Amino acid sequence: MTPQPTRRRARTASSESAPAVLSLVSGATRLTAGLHHPHALERLDRSSHLAAHGPLPAPGDLSLRDLHALTEQIALRGRGGAGFPFHRKLRAVIESTRKRDLPPAIVVNAMEGEPPCRKDELLLRRAPHLILDGALLAAAALDAQQVVIGVSNPAAEAAMKAAITERRSRRRSRGDVARVMRLPERFVTGEGGALVRGLDGGPPIPAGRKVRTSDMGLGGLPTLLSNAETWAQLAVAARTGADRYATVGEPGEPGTFLATVTAHAAGSRRLTQTVVEAPLGAPLSALLDRCGTDAGQAVLIGGYHGAFLPRQAADAALMSRRGIEAAGATFGAGAVVRLPEETCPLGEVARAAHWLAAETASQCGPCFRGLPAIAAALDDVVRGGGPSAMDRLRGHVAAVRGRGACSHPDGSAKFVMSALSTFTDDLAAHGLGSGCGRWVLGALPLPSGPEETGTGTAERFAVDWTLCDGHALCAGVIPELVHMGRDGYPVLSDTAIPPHLTARAQTAVRRCPALALRVEGR
Repeated sequence: MTPQPTRRRARTASSESAPAVLSLVSGATRLTAGLHHPHALERLDRSSHLAAHGPLPAPGDLSLRDLHALTEQIALRGRGGAGFPFHRKLRAVIESTRKRDLPPAIVVNAMEGEPPCRKDELLLRRAPHLILDGALLAAAALDAQQVVIGVSNPAAEAAMKAAITERRSRRRSRGDVARVMRLPERFVTGEGGALVRGLDGGPPIPAGRKVRTSDMGLGGLPTLLSNAETWAQLAVAARTGADRYATVGEPGEPGTFLATVTAHAAGSRRLTQTVVEAPLGAPLSALLDRCGTDAGQAVLIGGYHGAFLPRQAADAALMSRRGIEAAGATFGAGAVVRLPEETCPLGEVARAAHWLAAETASQCGPCFRGLPAIAAALDDVVRGGGPSAMDRLRGHVAAVRGRGACSHPDGSAKFVMSALSTFTDDLAAHGLGSGCGRWVLGALPLPSGPEETGTGTAERFAVDWTLCDGHALCAGVIPELVHMGRDGYPVLSDTAIPPHLTARAQTAVRRCPALALRVEGR
């Protein structure tokens, strides 16, 4: 039987405007205060911000000891994905500052290069003063002379610069120490070491070795680096105090969090992305219901380094780190993506896997070669490659685990394997060669661009089968995108050729002795 390819008809969410915002917090909202009114300003200026949140403790009123105690009492964790305790970062910076006798620096990581995450973008574009409040409070307590906000979104950059300008007109605001830098919008740029390298004028890619920013960060200084939402949470806690902060959330995980809920709009094929503020421990089903949807066939939690929860598990899951881990996923940066019943889940994952492969920093084999190979093998599985394709996919996954220069290969492999263990019926249907018969609707959001690959090109391999003799030279030159099938002829990946493989793709074309291989646009 000829394998039935998964049909592709992908659409992505627009990022031209800031995402909509909703709340599940009873009483006064926190991070999203002032943003829910129909006539709310696109960006809360300084006076509107103070009207919504109230005054912040004056510089000097919150000592370094007070700051450390507050963040420990509220169990504040980084909201960028890793969830590292903030008070431990702060203590490490304090110790490094004293040991090295150097002034510390503050870095706000607002890169958010992952398409399912837009919560930081919301804060940057609509509530930038809240982020500045937290960062400048820490700067005052640490006596840091630099606060740098790393962004990738042009609209977010403009909003943050406007907020800093408003601060500079006020003598006691310390706004003069803050500045914004925009770096390329890429998945790996959000890694802490990559961000610091980019802010220092170097390539914004991971260093390939473990260097704690608390020891050696911005300009070689001890650096307190955390995600944009984390700084906003600190600003809220400084206003409420630890006891009031803990009136929402769970005993071990107090406070609220921001989630980006991605789903198709009711009755349409258009993706919507909504940022929801909710208490930690809120049911996942409540977030989805607030956005007018349900769990569909599965929910992706934690983004493209996360995992899928099938419908039954999603209906029972609680949105806290412990709750999501108990359900079998990771909390990550609060990304919640609903897969509708009408889409092919394995086709969706293959599409995202190719984007992840194109986002490689191209500096280690597991990333540079392994991720394209995983994506190509997954394509073969979806097209009905059977047990041999599955064996090859599992082999490529095993080859990247624990060997990358950063966490990108491990996270991407985990994402793919989660799909295989979740969508077993679809895997069987594709493995038998008939496929599931559903469109790929683009339920997993990706950046807009040619063929929505994020690579900047829509060129792919093509073969003139009347000329091909199965010499296999192409598979030897570029195994990430070409491998030999069971019939002795090449099997081509259905992905656009990533920029870092362009040169080898041309080499493969030149070396084809039958002149059967070519690169063509779509």
